[in-house]
Amino acid sequence: MTPTPSLFLLLLGLVGAQATLDQRMAAAMAAGLCKTRPTDLVFIVDSSRSVRPSEFEQVKVFLAKVIEGLDVGPNTTRVGVVNYASRVKNEVSLKTHRTKTGLIKAVTKIEPLSTGTMTGLSIQFALNVAFSEAEGARPKSPDISKVAIIVTDGRPQDNVKDVAQRARDAGIEIFAIGVGRVDMTTLRQMASEPLDDHVDYVESYSVIEKLTKKFQEAFCVSDLCATGDHDCEQVCISVPGSYKCACKDGFTLADDGRTCSACSNAPLDVVFVIDGSKSIRPENFELVKKWINQIVDKMDISERKTHVGLVQYSSSVKTEFSLGKHNNKKDLKEAVKKMVYMERGTMTGLALRHMTENSFNYAQGARPGVQKVGIVFTDGRSQDYIGDAAKKAKELGMKMYAVGVGSAVESELKAIASEPVSDHYFYTADFKTMNEIAKKLQINICQDDDPCECDSLVKFQKKVEEALQALNKKYILHNDMSKRIALLENKIV
Repeated sequence: MTPTPSLFLLLLGLVGAQATLDQRMAAAMAAGLCKTRPTDLVFIVDSSRSVRPSEFEQVKVFLAKVIEGLDVGPNTTRVGVVNYASRVKNEVSLKTHRTKTGLIKAVTKIEPLSTGTMTGLSIQFALNVAFSEAEGARPKSPDISKVAIIVTDGRPQDNVKDVAQRARDAGIEIFAIGVGRVDMTTLRQMASEPLDDHVDYVESYSVIEKLTKKFQEAFCVSDLCATGDHDCEQVCISVPGSYKCACKDGFTLADDGRTCSACSNAPLDVVFVIDGSKSIRPENFELVKKWINQIVDKMDISERKTHVGLVQYSSSVKTEFSLGKHNNKKDLKEAVKKMVYMERGTMTGLALRHMTENSFNYAQGARPGVQKVGIVFTDGRSQDYIGDAAKKAKELGMKMYAVGVGSAVESELKAIASEPVSDHYFYTADFKTMNEIAKKLQINICQDDDPCECDSLVKFQKKVEEALQALNKKYILHNDMSKRIALLENKIV
């Protein structure tokens, strides 16, 4: 049975996931998979008398290194530089340099002004002049970012709060970098929300270069198709900052925008048979419910198309809701979320019998002539025999999918799965990777356009329904006999 991960291991997993993300970002940048979103970027640099000439050189090195990581060009990222002290000087306009080499060369030639610290005045200048179309800024558009990076080491001699608010209201995202004895309140008044992402502090100009990576990554938009960070089933197409999915020839993109089907969406009766035994653990049971809803998202849930039922089992079996009770995704997913964890044994064979004899019964909402699909999930070895029940389900024409996690037994999963087993049997060692199974599990049932063959199918399925009804009568009779025996035992006692 699957053990519960400790809090320590969980924290290690989160740290590992973040490390992996950082490594993938670095790899993406190194491989040229990282593009910068079209941006009008203006550096606003403090060169007041408190900034020594050697320190100002270090600021210019920082600017040059950030620029080096950008995709500079007239249709990508345009860069400007505003130099300020008691006065403001537009050193580089957004329209001036269209190549990275020329831009970096211009930055190296900037000289400090070495007077006071009018930070508010510099922001107002950027708002009115540097970000104007006359200076090369592009018209306001949701596809083009407006960003200002302010570098300062002191307390401003004018007000910054109001003018910074006007700049942000105008759509300019502001990053504030403070050095040395900077006033932190001023930085927070200037920066955009969330402040944790937009306010940075370094002890001295000698270490300002350590922020280079942060800003390179802040402007980096990975090619999600190239890095594999997408959920397209077949074809991924890159678009600026995102992606869209498509299908191969002969397939149709589903309404979810991710999955592909070679068939029309025929009506289906689908029953999830979910292991609620104590080995699952409450936190993993919540992941199982999310997994169910991932699959539901891919289905065409409606009165005429797909109906879904849900059965939970442990030492006993419980119908959470029957077929057709919820005929829209919202209600269905809410019902899945409300399922309460049973937490006992693992009677998978009993659950399979319940599915064939009860869940797919007319009285439980099953429809004549509609394909029956069972999706069985378990995380461990069954405590009863499953062979006969699994075989009976498939003999009755049910399409069976088997999904195992952790200590699930491969031979049991394969016994449950329909042929070809490779298309109907799935396993993962960890509950956290169940979403990958949800992506792979495709329930494609093709409607046959041949009316003769359709009639034959309907006749066959009606026979199946009749057989189910007969089994149900036996089931009811068996339960009745069990109750009578219990009563007799009580009387004897």
